[in-house]
Amino acid sequence: MAPTPPNPPATRRLRGGLGIQSKLLVMLLLVAVVSISVTGVIGFLNGRDSLRDAAFEQMTTIRELRANELESALRTLQNGVKLDSRTLDTVEASQAFNAGFDELQDEPVTAEERSAVLDYYSDYYIPELEARSGQQFDPEALLPATPAGQHLQAAYTAKHTDYDESLAVVDAGDGSAWSAAHAKYHPYFKGLVDDLGYEDVLLINDEGRIVYTAYKGIDLGLSLTEQPMTDTVLTAAYTEVMRSNTLDAVVMTDFERYLPSLNVPNAWVVSPVGRTGAITGALAVQVPIDTINSVLTGNEGWTSQGFGATGEAYIVGADNLMRSVSRELVEHPDTYAERAIANGTPPEIAERIVAVNGTVLLQPVDTPAANRALRGESGTIVSSGYLGSTRLASFAPLDAGGPRWVIIASIEETEAFAPVVEFTRVVLLSAGALILLIAVLSLLLARVFTAPLNRLMSGVRRVAAGDRDVEVDTRTRDEFAELGRAFNDLSRNLQTKADLLDAERAESERMLLSLMPPAVADRYRQGDETIVEDHTDVTVIYADIVGFDDYTAELDSSRSLAALNEIFTGLDEIASRLGVERVRTSKQGYLASCGLSVPRVDSARRVVEFAAAAQAFVERLSAQWNAKLSLRAGIDSGSVTTGLVGRNSVIYDMWGDAVNLAHRLQGAAIEPGVTLSQRVVDRLGDMFAVTDMGMTDGKTGPQRAWRLSAEDSRV
Repeated sequence: MAPTPPNPPATRRLRGGLGIQSKLLVMLLLVAVVSISVTGVIGFLNGRDSLRDAAFEQMTTIRELRANELESALRTLQNGVKLDSRTLDTVEASQAFNAGFDELQDEPVTAEERSAVLDYYSDYYIPELEARSGQQFDPEALLPATPAGQHLQAAYTAKHTDYDESLAVVDAGDGSAWSAAHAKYHPYFKGLVDDLGYEDVLLINDEGRIVYTAYKGIDLGLSLTEQPMTDTVLTAAYTEVMRSNTLDAVVMTDFERYLPSLNVPNAWVVSPVGRTGAITGALAVQVPIDTINSVLTGNEGWTSQGFGATGEAYIVGADNLMRSVSRELVEHPDTYAERAIANGTPPEIAERIVAVNGTVLLQPVDTPAANRALRGESGTIVSSGYLGSTRLASFAPLDAGGPRWVIIASIEETEAFAPVVEFTRVVLLSAGALILLIAVLSLLLARVFTAPLNRLMSGVRRVAAGDRDVEVDTRTRDEFAELGRAFNDLSRNLQTKADLLDAERAESERMLLSLMPPAVADRYRQGDETIVEDHTDVTVIYADIVGFDDYTAELDSSRSLAALNEIFTGLDEIASRLGVERVRTSKQGYLASCGLSVPRVDSARRVVEFAAAAQAFVERLSAQWNAKLSLRAGIDSGSVTTGLVGRNSVIYDMWGDAVNLAHRLQGAAIEPGVTLSQRVVDRLGDMFAVTDMGMTDGKTGPQRAWRLSAEDSRV
């Protein structure tokens, strides 16, 4: 028999190249990706730069708006103080308080008055001052040096621990000219405090003594030229306006800790009081910090002012300390100290900021934006903020009408450039979506173009893989359709020839496998005519069906053959399951082995299990057919030889000592059952129960035989 040619490969691919569809797809994608990339990069760069510029411009605009509004508020405040210092009420009040103060200078201070003032200092004022400042003070050092000052503090200051109550007092009832002036003019100055929001209003005479304060604090009666008022910004401002010798003079001071206000930072606006040709003193108004904070924070409406979630505007002085409130402190007081300390603020300062809920003259702002602004520069940069985070900051000097302040408007970098990030994300997603869309369209177009060729290639591959009745669609009217019709004609011719060859091949294969094992059949197909093999350590079983001739005696030939086929089919299935190989069958017996094609160390166990299963199978058929069938088998282990016998009529057979002894054991048994040789029993050990049957004849002499017990022969 001629050898069977190998099956053709299912798919053949070109080596080192791309298909037409892939090339077309790559070309379309390259054109699209390059176009989108160039357009996208240009648009992205322009858009990103525009958005960044817009963020810078927005912060600059907000800073300018806050600066203009604050400068306007401070100029309004200074102009208001200058006008208030010229009013008739202020001039007359200055003259009256000066006269009343001078009159009290001639009145001796009683021990009760002095004691009352000192007790007020010791019991109330100094403990609170020391708690706020962390310093210690002597009551005697704070006591006014003049009798008038002590008289007034005993009558007004020492009697009230609440500043609002002190502000509400009109007349202490001491009968002095100063109290008469207070009863007449205090309502006017109280109105300035209530209506304009001034923190306090002071009248200072031409000798530098504070002859009136709206709240009547411990500064009432003190001299600006004596301790503790010397070297204060208030003293410097008073000196400047008095030396100007003009009623148009007005000076605004920087913030400084004012001891009479419990060391709280204060700023002042000072202007001379008097009429043309006569200056009686000066009017000093304490700048309300709330006015500055309100302008900078928009009444804590940062979001509505364009600052978003993290932006703010604040003022920094020449000492790099803040002059307004921090938004972070207002909104997140619990975490403020931790962030400030992490950025280098001393822990005691950070804790003090949180304790007093204020950052004026406390929070250091040593940032690039603040330093450049203090050098007189203005601009917008991205740098670290006073709490360490990276921020977009717009800075410029502030024209506050006196103090050297700078204004900074800043916002977290991530928030400031959020539109840039969002724009980048949109551009990338849009470009990706366009590329994906174009890729899909390109793929569809490539498939449409190459669909006829793909159908033809698919048909060729199917034919090469052995498919029958293959035809390709020729719906188009181009060259691909002509090629498809030619292929269909070729396919039909090949199909006819292949059908004939398959029929012949199938019949030849079936006949060949019925004669020999597949491994031997493969060698035979390849032209090997002398096939013989020696095998060692093989277990052989020879079995026949006792009672089969009696059962089929009354059956016709077809039914007899069907019964025999059912028996051998069942035995083949059991053998296949246990790794036992059938060698040949006949009506007289069933020859099989284990370890023939595949060497197995447990060949004896497998064959015995096969024999037991086969015996049980035959007994089931016997019961099913109502016949007296049983299995009689002999099993031996040893060496065998297999091969093809004959030239014209070839058969596959096995012979050797093990085959002979297995056949003898089967033939020597009188009763049905499974008979084992000594070699098989030795290999099994104690796995199966066996019974000694004595000696039996073997080719090489007497051999001991063993019978497999009934329990082990039933499975």
